[in-house]
Amino acid sequence: MLIMCTPLMLWAQTADYRIIPLPKSVETDTTKAFTLTSGMGIAYDAADAEASRNALFLQQWIEELTGIRLQLTPGNKKAAIRLQIAASQPKGKRVRKNKSPLLLEGNGEAAEEAYAITVDATGIVLHARKPVGLFRAAQTLRKSLPIGEAKAGITLPFTRIQDVPRFSYRGAHLDTSRHFFTVDFLKQYLDVLALHGCNQFHWHLTDNQGWRFEVKALPDLALKGSVRKQSHIGRAGLYDGQPYGGYYTQDECRELVRYAAERYINIIPEIDMPAHIESALSVYPNLGCTGGPYNVVQHLGGSSEVLCAGNPETMTFLKTVFGELCDVFPSKFIHIGGDECPKSRWKSCPKCQARIKELGLVDDGKHSVENQLQSWMNHELEAFLNERGRDIIGWDEVLEGGLTEGGIVMSWRGTDGGIEAAQQGHRVIMTPTDYCYLDYYQLRDHDRQPVSIGYYLPVSKSYSFEPLVPDKLSDEEQQYILGVQANLWTEYVAWPQHVFYMLLPRLDAISEVQWCRPDQKDFEDFKTRLVHLRQLYDRIGINYCRDME
Repeated sequence: MLIMCTPLMLWAQTADYRIIPLPKSVETDTTKAFTLTSGMGIAYDAADAEASRNALFLQQWIEELTGIRLQLTPGNKKAAIRLQIAASQPKGKRVRKNKSPLLLEGNGEAAEEAYAITVDATGIVLHARKPVGLFRAAQTLRKSLPIGEAKAGITLPFTRIQDVPRFSYRGAHLDTSRHFFTVDFLKQYLDVLALHGCNQFHWHLTDNQGWRFEVKALPDLALKGSVRKQSHIGRAGLYDGQPYGGYYTQDECRELVRYAAERYINIIPEIDMPAHIESALSVYPNLGCTGGPYNVVQHLGGSSEVLCAGNPETMTFLKTVFGELCDVFPSKFIHIGGDECPKSRWKSCPKCQARIKELGLVDDGKHSVENQLQSWMNHELEAFLNERGRDIIGWDEVLEGGLTEGGIVMSWRGTDGGIEAAQQGHRVIMTPTDYCYLDYYQLRDHDRQPVSIGYYLPVSKSYSFEPLVPDKLSDEEQQYILGVQANLWTEYVAWPQHVFYMLLPRLDAISEVQWCRPDQKDFEDFKTRLVHLRQLYDRIGINYCRDME
């Protein structure tokens, strides 16, 4: 097959490499171009299962967006598109023509995701150190493509792109307790995260309003704990009178883990404890301080009911649940919640007070004995998970009783918790409400939007976030900031279209916070680049907020 290099032509649709998130380096020569047409090939190493899968993804994406059907031609050194695993170039060595370009260095695990793309007279070459880098490169090429039927082909200006993410942790969260979403929808959600370069999906599986994870040793936990008698309607204080439920079997969770892994996304499961637990207490009331009765919560917000820290059966229950969680989810990170835990029950519970005395806990002026009791529970659970090669993540309240040695803080009540943890030498994920909570309204005029929990977080505010807080953290302390996460709670978000409306385009903004250096970011330029990405959303049928502030 003859591969043609042509000048830019009016009849061919043209690629634009100014995508979201913006690559680190893009050097383009618009006077020369390569034209991609149907029937050309994609070459890759057929012996490499991941490279083969990435080639198939790229073939599907190109056809989906442009109508151009390429052939999979493994081993063809003259194919129009070539996927290559390229070793790093020795320092001080110049890159020779037609050789793999220098791949940018990144921090820690981010370096494994480095990639480069070259477009020249020979075609399009995607270079990476690891298959994950090929996937990132393929997504960049995908987002660079023109949208619409390209019968005459696609013109790709000569370019050299070099890229590596800023942070190794780039997360997005979804609450499936308040509202349940199907596995098929969650796969679509993962696809959108992958499109934005996210590599972590924080899956909130349990809360007062529903237990969504099957525990085989405790079958009633999901069967009964997943169902509430009715749900609230909007913000009017009304209820629908209809039972609401649903949970994920372990086989469904494993299928989602597999699907995510193919897109280089790790799923971090969260079982929230010792509060946000009334759905479990409704099934096992003996685990609460009062003995119940309890109900799966129908109203919004929290509850005063918590696990009884003084009951030895409580830790047995938690180890059973988290043990099966580890059997299903291979993630090194396991989220234990730890947020918004009221201590009123523990203060009046004889068993909890006996446990405090047994442990010799004393109010030290900074940490109350009840806060220290929660830290003791966290430590017990952390030791159990450490034996299985896992690290715990907790919301920033886990600092209040003294953070466990290897715990990771997810800083949500602003950045102060993250700053404190980093100054103590603990790892941190920044996800402050003011920048990262996507359940907030994104437009000032609430009447123009679906009902939300309240507050106001426009795209521009999310885009402005700087997670390293350079005015408060030293260079050494900044090394403890693993990355950034967007959170989407679903008290008022019940349908897939609403999920994506709340997510986009704010995830676009946060993806640049996660991926790009501060000196690369420019909100006005971001808005111009967003126009093309919205066209991609329209093409693949993803809802989004069409206004932006």
